[in-house]
Amino acid sequence: MDFSDIFRMVNLAVGVFMILGGIAQFFHFQFKDIIVGVYVIIFGLATALLEFQIPPQIAKHASFMFSFIGRGIFYIFIGSVIVGDQWYKYTVGTIVGVIGIGYVVLEYIPSIEPPANMRDADAGWGAEQV
Repeated sequence: MDFSDIFRMVNLAVGVFMILGGIAQFFHFQFKDIIVGVYVIIFGLATALLEFQIPPQIAKHASFMFSFIGRGIFYIFIGSVIVGDQWYKYTVGTIVGVIGIGYVVLEYIPSIEPPANMRDADAGWGAEQV
């Protein structure tokens, strides 16, 4: 069974939730929260970008994004960074973290194959030069 489209939609949704979580960090107007918000927004944009193109820099320096367990632990980490003292931070952070737990579990279910963009770390820009 091919779940590629489902994984793509879930990863895009996580990217959107990361961006929303990053924006939510700005509401406190503290320097630390603004820096964290910028990083979370960048990670959200990068996560969404990976569903369309795989830049060689990402494949080289963030190879953990190309396995269920690596991506799952990354989502759990970002979800825990997003969680804060307002309900909207709890909601967004929990959604991202729970999806991360799901990806970690999927690593240990051999009947479910990762989608092509998670298997082929070198399938993006410049792959023909490898």
